[in-house]
Amino acid sequence: MAKVGKRLKAVHEQIDRDKIHSAPEAIEVIRKSASAKFDETVEVAFKLGIDPRKQDQMIRGTVALPAGTGKTVRVAVFAQGDKAREAEEAGADIIGADDLIERITGGWLEFDVAVATPDMMPKVGRIGKTLGTRGLMPNPKAGTVTVDVGKAIKDIKGGRVEYRTDKTGNVHLILGKASFESEALVRNFAAALEELIRAKPATAKGKYVKGITLSSTMGPGLKIDPNIAPKDVIGAKSGE
Repeated sequence: MAKVGKRLKAVHEQIDRDKIHSAPEAIEVIRKSASAKFDETVEVAFKLGIDPRKQDQMIRGTVALPAGTGKTVRVAVFAQGDKAREAEEAGADIIGADDLIERITGGWLEFDVAVATPDMMPKVGRIGKTLGTRGLMPNPKAGTVTVDVGKAIKDIKGGRVEYRTDKTGNVHLILGKASFESEALVRNFAAALEELIRAKPATAKGKYVKGITLSSTMGPGLKIDPNIAPKDVIGAKSGE
């Protein structure tokens, strides 16, 4: 364990945390510095110029990452009849109605995302507290309450991720794995940035994207120029 600690410390000491990087440059540094024995997750944190105390400035939605997340997502679906069969064909991991609700009431929560058809929501509401505290409650804004369960499941498993602002006005998103090619992570970053800019609340005043930090599971945070436009991210070259 001591050797791992020394290695990570050495990696961290070689990185300038105060430097403002371009997105491609930061991604390349993150990939090269990822030295854990597992495939580290690459994440991005956006500090937004919003007032999280105001309901109309709380941002929540989804973004489709073109290169996926590199993570196997377990999807639970609350549906019956034809919609249950549609969910099965789309690759849902667990499907049910009253039986699934009863199972979750008993403490089972081995899934990452829950999808529900609108007609199931009154029943799902009975376990709302259990699901809500773990960020698993289906929500129309996140596209997880829908009659098109097949598309929702395929989108989620294909790289669609949910985002929401926290109490301090930050949004955290997974971009993929350190083993991804740099280009894949750059495309995912550009998609995330474009989506957050699109979701800017009309009532938000002043500078909107105030800070961007990129990091891996075991790595330090690298600052990215918050003034970059999504269209410029793809065209930028590492080191510029």
